This record gives sequence, C-alpha cells and structure tokens, in this order.
Amino acid sequence: MTESNKDLLGSAWIIVAAVGFTIMNLCIKAASQEFGLNSGELVFWRMSFAALVLGLMAKMRGEKFGSPHWKLHLNRSVVGTLAMLCLFYAVMHLPLATGVTLGYTSSIFLAVFSLLVLKEHIALYTQAVLVLGFIGVVVLLNPSFERGQVFPALIGLAGGAMSGWAYMQVRELSLLGEPGWRVVFFLSVTGMAVSAVWASLSGWHALSWGSAPYLLGIGVSATVAQLCMTHAYKVGNKFTVASLSYLTVVFAALSGMWLLGDKITWQEVLGMIIIVASGVLSGIKPVWIKRLFSNKTRSKT
Repeated sequence: MTESNKDLLGSAWIIVAAVGFTIMNLCIKAASQEFGLNSGELVFWRMSFAALVLGLMAKMRGEKFGSPHWKLHLNRSVVGTLAMLCLFYAVMHLPLATGVTLGYTSSIFLAVFSLLVLKEHIALYTQAVLVLGFIGVVVLLNPSFERGQVFPALIGLAGGAMSGWAYMQVRELSLLGEPGWRVVFFLSVTGMAVSAVWASLSGWHALSWGSAPYLLGIGVSATVAQLCMTHAYKVGNKFTVASLSYLTVVFAALSGMWLLGDKITWQEVLGMIIIVASGVLSGIKPVWIKRLFSNKTRSKT
C-alpha cells in the first residue's frame, strides 16, 4: 500500500470514528436533558454494550480473557471509568463543544505525568507546546467560570487529567504485550461495576421506550467509534490519524450550535483552537530540532 493510500484509508476510518463519538455525545446530552439520567447510568449502559460486543468478538476468535497483569488492568480501568464519569458529567452540564474539548486535554496531562512519574525527558519544544495547551485550557474555561459553571468545568478538567493517567497505563500495558481488545474489555467490565455503584448512589431511573433509543445510541455509536479509531491507527499514518481525531471537537461545536442551540463565545472558540493546535503540534518533531541535534553530534566528533 502506498503512503498516500495509507493516509486516505486511515483518514476515512478516523472521520467515521469522529462522527460516532459526536453521535454518542449528542445522545448523552439528550438522555440527560429529556429523561434526567445521571452520568453513572449513562456510563453503565455505554460500558455494557461495549463489554457484550467485545466479549463475543473475542470468544469467537478464541482469545484468552485472563492476564498476568490484572492489577495494572484494574488500576487503569478504575481510573478510566472515573474519567469517563467526569467527562460525561461535563458534556451533560456544559456546552457540548466545551465538554468534549476538556476530554482532549488528556494529551497535555499525559505528557505532564510522563515527566513527573516516568521521569521521561521532555524536549524544550514539547515543554513549549504544553504551556500553549494550558493557556488554551485557561482561555476555554474562563467563560464557564463567568457563567457560574465552575463545578462542571473543573469536573471535566479532572476527567481530562484522569484520562491522561489512564493513557499512560495503557502505554505500559502495550509494552507488556497486552492486546488492545483486552485493555478495552477490562475497562468495559470494570466500568460496568464502578458506574453501577455510582448510579445506585445517585438513583436509577426505570427504562422506558423513550429513553431506550438514546441508551442504545450511546452504546452502538461509542463501540463503533472505538473500533473505527483502533482500525484507523492500525492501517493509517499515526500522525494523520491523531490530527484528524480532533475533528470530534469541530463536529461537537457545529452540532451543539445547530441541534442544541449552544452559544459559544469567542474565548471558547479560541481555547478550543489552542488546545487542538497543542495536541497536533505535540506529535510533530520539527526538522530544525533534528538538525540541531545532528549539528551537536557532529561538533562532538
């Protein structure tokens, strides 16, 4: 497969994934507003569908569900579920685009945790990108603070931070040879248990014919989007796919204004652009950096 075809194929799959995640977020918002469903219930139904589909697919392929790294799986899954609860809450109580964008701060926090916890060296360029990302967060959240939405904004930011931590653990599991399907399956099963406890504390709502399409929509769209995203990274150029994944923010902004009547301030738009830009730039290693290091190497020899 040529490089151009690889880019095109990966791009197509990630665009489908972005549409899927947008549909999921719209269903979350609608289920919350129309039926009063809480974040615990919504995460439970989203995880239940994913666990069922992934479990059946793995069983058909004859995969093994057990893992010697179950403690790391459990840690990653609990943190990932708490992150999802926070991000669902943010989507429910903030303008759709703002809530979705807070989830994408995970790449910023991942870099911070890699520096503080794993003691990885971070280049000056990456440090500058991180500072840019945090500036974007401040700009994005300022209007929410002015509207008195401090709590959901901070909850969404906490969700982004926990997602960054969970992704760091996913990277560790990958290095240990754990397949992606098992990581997501463990997350789904653990998520069902954790969100069920949270929903029990918050109060379950009886299922109805009216709410069923939204719950099914959350489960189907999220699972399809997850599978498409995984396949996009498998067949496409990783940098192209990672950059296009931010289309979810664009789709959320457009659908929020068109379908939900969300009003987004210029500060929020600017904050989204800065955060997306920092995410894209974090995947780039500029040519001038490579030249700088090569020149230093030559000067030492």
